[in-house]
This record gives sequence, C-alpha cells and structure tokens, in this order.
Amino acid sequence: MGNQARVADNATVISTSTRNFPNRLGKGANVYLSSAELAAVAAMMGRIPTVAEYMEAVKGLEPMADEIYRYLSFDQIAEYREVAEKVIPIRAA
Repeated sequence: MGNQARVADNATVISTSTRNFPNRLGKGANVYLSSAELAAVAAMMGRIPTVAEYMEAVKGLEPMADEIYRYLSFDQIAEYREVAEKVIPIRAA
C-alpha cells in the first residue's frame, strides 16, 4: 500500500510508509510497516511471509548484498560524506 491509499474495512496490508496510526489506510485496517523488499515479497506471495519464506525469497540477493544494501551505510559513501560535510560541519568533541 502506498501512502494515500484506502483499503477495505478490517483489511490486513503491508505499507512502505514511514508512519502509521489507527485508521490511516482504512477503518479497522491492520497495517504493517515494512521495507520495500519485504513489501515486494508479500506482494509476490499475496500474504505476509514467514521468516523462512522471506529468507528463501531473498536468498538470490546475497551475491549482490554489498551493493544493494550499501545505502544503509551511507555515511561510508564518499559522495554522501562530501555533501554532509558542507551542510553539517563535523567538529571534534
């Protein structure tokens, strides 16, 4: 589910939104916030996967993990550091 969608009353959905609150996507809806990766697996399966099902679905990503997940370590990417240093000067404590 995207940020502005509405779902059927009492539906259970996965959302990649950054926040959630009661009735945000529908009256009585059970909304689970997730990563885009988990949302994709759930969409393929048509339901929320178990941990084992999720791990099986994403195992093909392992050889590319360093590149795929590098955004999680953005502080280690030179382009991000260069911009951040101009915006927020780093000072020694």
